[in-house]
Amino acid sequence: MKKFSFTIRGNKYDVHLKDIEENIAQLEVNGTQYDVEIHQDVKKAKTPRLVRKEVQRKPGEGFITKQSGASGVIKVNAPLPGSIFKILVKEGDAIKKGDNLLIMEAMKMENNVLAEKEGTITSIKVAVGDSVLQNDLLIEME
Repeated sequence: MKKFSFTIRGNKYDVHLKDIEENIAQLEVNGTQYDVEIHQDVKKAKTPRLVRKEVQRKPGEGFITKQSGASGVIKVNAPLPGSIFKILVKEGDAIKKGDNLLIMEAMKMENNVLAEKEGTITSIKVAVGDSVLQNDLLIEME
């Protein structure tokens, strides 16, 4: 973060300030690491730290699901919000596991949506340029 040079009682010290969290500073003094407690008012960071809970998923839960009540219908859902950039399959295509189904543009990046199971495309629920939200239905397969 910052580098300082101190002279104390004739001894020279090279100090690297690594990080400050609340009232604890992490320093490196002449190659040795120290955690130092600060005894003054702590300045609040201008940029808040983002803290997210880890997504809890049940085993087997993903973006491709079998529709209950229908025999063998597999739904391919959008993994994240974005827009459909390119559709690489058409109805009736036989798909193998790992085949690229379509390309989505999300967060200014192109993201490939891959088949997680083998099957045949029965219907495509989106068109190029459509905006989709997370978990929106994209493709149905059998």
